Amino acid sequence: MRLLCPVLLVIFGFFFNATASESSDTSRLTKITAQQTVRVCIWPEYYSITYRNPKTQQLSGLDFDMANELGKDLGVSVEFVDSSFSTITEDLAFDHCDIAMFAIGITPYRKEKLRFSQPHLISDIYAVASKSNPRIKKWNDIDQPNSIIAVSKGTLHEAFMKKTLQSAKLMVLNKPFARELEVRSGRADAFMTDYPYSLRFLTTGDWAKLIPPPSNYHKTPYAYAMKHGDDVWYERIERFMQDIKKDGRLMASAKNHKLSAILIP
Repeated sequence: MRLLCPVLLVIFGFFFNATASESSDTSRLTKITAQQTVRVCIWPEYYSITYRNPKTQQLSGLDFDMANELGKDLGVSVEFVDSSFSTITEDLAFDHCDIAMFAIGITPYRKEKLRFSQPHLISDIYAVASKSNPRIKKWNDIDQPNSIIAVSKGTLHEAFMKKTLQSAKLMVLNKPFARELEVRSGRADAFMTDYPYSLRFLTTGDWAKLIPPPSNYHKTPYAYAMKHGDDVWYERIERFMQDIKKDGRLMASAKNHKLSAILIP
């Protein structure tokens, strides 16, 4: 009997904690309403998506706009939490934010860790090289012996280039603007990115040249991400996605940030 009681307590404790966790998950929307704040994880380096201007410290971009629209629809304020592709799974798991809104590519690996909204953008992979680099002129010049290709840690480009590159060396970086610095300095020949991030160099990078891929090279849909479970919160986000697509808010912001070409209506 003495042995049985502790066992029952352990089982009961496990059940209680699991039930409490589920209850906590399903009440996220209630908590947001009660606290009058929705916490949105962003990657502040993501040009035209959730970009923080280093001079003004002001945020701008499509998903910055949509996060503010979400706050309006919920009737709450928006708290932006800095995150990244390499930390977003942990940031959501440890409740640092309620939702990640920075055009997160839907990949099989990420789907195991995160629950995605319906997608709103789709992009292929692009390369950016220095105009002064004489060897990288077209897509086929990238995967060549002695080439060094840079990617950001945790991005879909890291995983894809790891399995795709046959001859070039892959450089994986995890510091702000590290890819650009390596290419601009000549320590790397090109870095891999997507359509939204490449706009920064088309707009402001007089040193850079964009190298587009062959048609439909590796297109990936982008969406917002949450923890698994929590159907109430997920369904509210799905309704929000339907609303912004239907009423034109998503399209208007996409046009403003020159992202209409990759918008999923």
